[in-house]
Amino acid sequence: MAASAEMPYFIKPSQALTTAEKHEAYQTAIQAIEANIFGETDETLKMVTINCLLKTYLPYYYWVGFYQVKNGRLTVGPYQGTLGCLHIDFGRGVCGKAAQTQETQLVEDTHALEQGTAHIACDPNSQSEIVVPVFNPAGDLIAVFDVDSTLKGSFDEVDAAYLESLLKKTFAEG
Repeated sequence: MAASAEMPYFIKPSQALTTAEKHEAYQTAIQAIEANIFGETDETLKMVTINCLLKTYLPYYYWVGFYQVKNGRLTVGPYQGTLGCLHIDFGRGVCGKAAQTQETQLVEDTHALEQGTAHIACDPNSQSEIVVPVFNPAGDLIAVFDVDSTLKGSFDEVDAAYLESLLKKTFAEG
């Protein structure tokens, strides 16, 4: 089944925020996340809560989810949005590059990347992307956190800073 450019009925197109609005939205979302996962030890429950609340408070989030490290590759984990790729090899696509380099990846225009290698087009509506590596307290890569937008240039250093901090505090620091 090929991906379609038609927006599914249950998905809204992304809405841009100013830098000030981003800061406010992240602060509100993180406050809600911390309140809901306080004392929680189950990684899956933390992941689904993060997905839900970030997608709720940040209207430019089109697809949001975790790809977990399993059997030497990335396997789709908890997410919200259209169908995600089931498995991604390290080094392939933006998620695979983030896993391989263990560095945050910011992509202004996913369609400008070489399709199939530098970018995997699971949904043609995705125009920009950020992928953040997720580590456990021992410093092992356990997942990557992937967010797509239907708008080009949605993600920047503001997103990277908030997401890196949230994911470090939630998964690496306990």
